[in-house]
Amino acid sequence: MADAAAEESEQGPELVERVAAIDIAKASGMVCTRVPHEDKPGRKVQRVWNVAATSGAILELADHLICQGITRVVMEATSTYWKPFFFLLEARGLECWLVNARDVKNVPGRPKTDKLDSVWLAKLAERGMLRPSFVPPKPVRELRDLTRSRAVLTHERTRHKQRAEKLLENAQIKLSTVISDIFGVSGRAMLEALIAGERSPRALAGLAHGTIKASPAALEEALAGGFEEHHAFMLRMLLDTVDYLTVQIDKLTARITTRLGDLSTTTGNTSDTDDDGPGQGMLMPLTDVERLDEIPGVGPATAQVILAEIGTDMSVFPTADKQDSDDSSQDPTEDMNLPPDGSFYLNAPDAPDSTPTKEPFDETDEQDSGEPAEAHQTGNNPPPDGINSLNGTDAPDGNPQ
Repeated sequence: MADAAAEESEQGPELVERVAAIDIAKASGMVCTRVPHEDKPGRKVQRVWNVAATSGAILELADHLICQGITRVVMEATSTYWKPFFFLLEARGLECWLVNARDVKNVPGRPKTDKLDSVWLAKLAERGMLRPSFVPPKPVRELRDLTRSRAVLTHERTRHKQRAEKLLENAQIKLSTVISDIFGVSGRAMLEALIAGERSPRALAGLAHGTIKASPAALEEALAGGFEEHHAFMLRMLLDTVDYLTVQIDKLTARITTRLGDLSTTTGNTSDTDDDGPGQGMLMPLTDVERLDEIPGVGPATAQVILAEIGTDMSVFPTADKQDSDDSSQDPTEDMNLPPDGSFYLNAPDAPDSTPTKEPFDETDEQDSGEPAEAHQTGNNPPPDGINSLNGTDAPDGNPQ
């Protein structure tokens, strides 16, 4: 661990004695530690240095923080760059907090750099003015990856189906006006016939199954268009993509079901149930998905998403309101262009940081005069309760809101 310059500062009222904060960028993280002075009671020793975002550098940082007796490491949710720092430090036994960017308010009129932001974050953390976001355990995180990937692929499959329908409209094939699902058994048979070269409306309409409500005359009229070889080529590509995505979605669904079975809190012990009633001994315990499926409007797929987003351990949420409003540790829109949807996005995603500022290695610390001269915020909103106490003014003692 590179030596970093140390400084003395006056110690004020705080809740956490030994704290570390990391302002995370893509390739590195600016680390700030604040610990009590060994010889001077009431004084703090503050160090700020840059750490590369590589596994070796982060593990070396973990060893250093453990030697310093750090009891809490706080970092701001920055895209997905926070994950290596969080998971590697947590694996070494350190208590890690991921905080939402909106909770880390800066003071107006102050300069803003990675270094000063890390100092500001450390001061907020040691005074207990931050709250951690919910970061699920590894099995739930993996389940989240599966359900969110399935949502992405489902969205892409829908887009390709819509493109196929538009292609048919361009060819004056009005099949979607007489068949509710052109990708069903009947519709797919007609599309395959069109690609194979069949152009007779009567022959195409004859491929309809008995469940189609449209009359043969209506089908023939809808299938009379200008479908050409170009449309057949494009439609073949779109249908092949739809089929491929369907296979991938089915694979994800099967894996999701397996993982949910491993996470299930349901046990086979039914000794506490009343088996004296008629048929009671034949009842099987419901799985977690089946329990949620009993809620009106919640189907099996939505139940799987709910379990993937919040897990099966409800003790991590103090109240139902906290569960509903808790900050998500991951941005569900990272790799997808999906609008927020209550059935999938159960938690508000953390607002990603602006593009991190890359700075050279700097071990020089700012003089800590009791005020956070290193932070600013835009707008005219007053700082939250307790922040003025960092400036030495008469204000609340920094208790979190």
